[in-house]
Amino acid sequence: MTAQIAERLHYQGEDVAMCTNPLSDYFAMGGFNPRFESNCTALWRGYVGSWEIVDDRLYLVGLTGTLEDGAEASLATIFPEFPERAFAHWYSGTIRIPQGKQLEYVHMGYGSTFERDLFLDVERGVVVTTRVRQNGVADFESAPEGYEVGAMTVFPRTGKGEGESA
Repeated sequence: MTAQIAERLHYQGEDVAMCTNPLSDYFAMGGFNPRFESNCTALWRGYVGSWEIVDDRLYLVGLTGTLEDGAEASLATIFPEFPERAFAHWYSGTIRIPQGKQLEYVHMGYGSTFERDLFLDVERGVVVTTRVRQNGVADFESAPEGYEVGAMTVFPRTGKGEGESA
């Protein structure tokens, strides 16, 4: 599996990469899961969520992606009653926020290593503890800073009327 595009999190005044997919837990618990189109190897889940933490509470505030029928997905696709912001009460787990320069690139999932990781431990949508793990110091000043996907393959879109039979 290719390194994956990270979810986005607004936390303490910054927009950061979040190498955790809390919406996957919602889907696993039986929440409405539309069929997303995966159009590149760096986004097997087919969507990117935008999140924020306000008063130690985790909220899903946006969603981009394309559904298998070609329609654009949004937060309202999954949470029609909460089209602007949904409290992530379903999520209990650890959010990983890589920080600093990249120490090692791993072309799989969220496996790359950075100088440090900020972990937010969440219970039922509420941040209960935060901790930092130091992973080392980059050997080179020119090492990439921040989480980014190194390479991906984009799949061409095909649909009825574009060479596909019904």
